[in-house]
Amino acid sequence: MNTPVPKRRMATTLARAYQILRDQNGHLGWWPGRTRLEIITGAILTQNTAWANVEKAIRAMRASRLLSLEALRAAPYPEIERAIRPSGYFRQKARKLKAFIAFLDREYAGSLRRMAAAPCEYLRPQLLSIWGIGPETADSILLYAFGHPVFVVDAYTKRIVTRHGWAVEDIGYHGLQQLFVRHLPPDAALYSDYHAQLVWVGKHFCRKTPCCEGCPLRVLMRDRRPGS
Repeated sequence: MNTPVPKRRMATTLARAYQILRDQNGHLGWWPGRTRLEIITGAILTQNTAWANVEKAIRAMRASRLLSLEALRAAPYPEIERAIRPSGYFRQKARKLKAFIAFLDREYAGSLRRMAAAPCEYLRPQLLSIWGIGPETADSILLYAFGHPVFVVDAYTKRIVTRHGWAVEDIGYHGLQQLFVRHLPPDAALYSDYHAQLVWVGKHFCRKTPCCEGCPLRVLMRDRRPGS
């Protein structure tokens, strides 16, 4: 059983983990997207699928000239579904894209610029009220499309955090998010790169079956001692 990291050391531990990964990878520059709308679309399409599938869907949408508010607003569902089919659950995701556009039109007169200017504490509950948008998708939109300092957590984050003893196994989304928010400065650029670094670790080392050999964060496991 992993020895939990004492709360008084958490800020130091999280800062060191980030520095190790930054030294390893440099700045990872996540999230990919040419426009705010493309980032938002990617955040919706990446639900329950690998990013490689989202990239295929985005390319198909671009080829079909669907990556604009006007096009998504006017396009019938079958046209959107055909383009985003590679992302899986394409019928549901087409509905989610349409639901987002309807929300944007209703609340912000169809303006992403107006939406970006809304206070985060007001905008996050609004996003969560849209059909098909949960905490991870909402926070990805807030951070990557609008630049709000909101830490995004995902399955990779939870796996790394719990295996290293930074949090208990049954921690929920909010608790996991607060672990980072309470111990890191509120900086959108930092949050963006930290999330990207954790995704990199999750994909290469901290898989469902862990592959610890060669993981740059392994040193943090070695450094922990009972009662330290």
